[in-house]
Amino acid sequence: MQTSAALQRIQPSATLAMTSRVFELKRQGIDVIGLGAGEPDFDTPDFVKEAAIEAIRAGKTKYTNVDGTPELKAAIVAKFARDNGLTYAENQISVNSGGKHTLFNAFCATIDAGDEVIVPAPYWVSYPDVVEFAGGKPVFIAAGADQNYKIKPEQLDRAITAKTKWVVLNSPSNPTGAAYSAAELKALGEVLLRHPHVLIYADDMYEHILYDGFEFATIAQVVPQLYDRTLTANGVSKAYAMTGWRIGYAGGPAWLVKAIGKLQSQSTSNPCSISQAASVAALNGDQSFLKERTAAFQSRRDLVVGMLNQIVGMTCPTPEGAFYVYPEFSGLIGKTTPKGLKINTDEEMIGYLLDEAKVAAVHGAAFGLSPAMRISYATSEALLTEACTRIQHACAALR
Repeated sequence: MQTSAALQRIQPSATLAMTSRVFELKRQGIDVIGLGAGEPDFDTPDFVKEAAIEAIRAGKTKYTNVDGTPELKAAIVAKFARDNGLTYAENQISVNSGGKHTLFNAFCATIDAGDEVIVPAPYWVSYPDVVEFAGGKPVFIAAGADQNYKIKPEQLDRAITAKTKWVVLNSPSNPTGAAYSAAELKALGEVLLRHPHVLIYADDMYEHILYDGFEFATIAQVVPQLYDRTLTANGVSKAYAMTGWRIGYAGGPAWLVKAIGKLQSQSTSNPCSISQAASVAALNGDQSFLKERTAAFQSRRDLVVGMLNQIVGMTCPTPEGAFYVYPEFSGLIGKTTPKGLKINTDEEMIGYLLDEAKVAAVHGAAFGLSPAMRISYATSEALLTEACTRIQHACAALR
């Protein structure tokens, strides 16, 4: 027996695979520090938990509308207006079981065989695989550390063809933390205005995690003429530390939201009713705690960037947002470990760090740009200091 051709086109998530490996090593009693998971170490705010408990007590445990309760859609409409200056009606809002579900629904509802989707690299691991599952072709635009991991308008213009269906813009970025300014988005938007057949997937999941006074912008806000072609995707996972609650959402053209709902009606049906009630509280409640958590993330970012840039052969740009760094280490490729093994790829480097330093990260090839690695600093400063010290010692031992 054989699985479907669609399933054979994709690979398991590299980030989730590393997280599972760390769990297994810890179960074996090994002192490994996991820096692979894209998950805040903060807890879900108490007022959000209480809203979920109250929803259970009130009997809100039944099916809801397929693509979200009216209460949650109203909260999302209010959030888009408050934070992004975007006006949506309820029939333009889709609620899904996490941000990955939003992406999967949008691409599977619109992509036909041979359609192209432009994906800037480095990219979140799921973008190209979901494109390929849907029968499309990912088209990559490389943007290295010399460009602060952000694509240029001329690169975007060259990549667009008659077959282009979507372009993905993720800001702040997973895996690099790079964020586009309003001016940079406007320049990209001017290119897209010349290509009216192209849809835009704006992944804003890390919107509230920004540093040094960087002001968030999203492309439908900056270039209003693209509003009817843009799906602005977000969720409660990162900002509100609700990864396990599995709520993603998006605002976009009514025809697209309806198509997503049609697909969802035959797959998952509605997202968890309790999680939806909790998300209403998260979006409508006091947002002041976000500043405190962002300040903690910024302190961690500065610690990690400073320590990694002390390593000869490694360069770690300073990200504007999210909770990842993406150091490139071309200067370490070709070196030999104390056991006599030559480091030829970033995957081999990650294996060496896991074996020698007991530190887990994710290799850059999984994100489309090598030699590099993604490190998540969503953990305590004490653990980050220990992890970076271990990395320093392991890199110094290469010859």
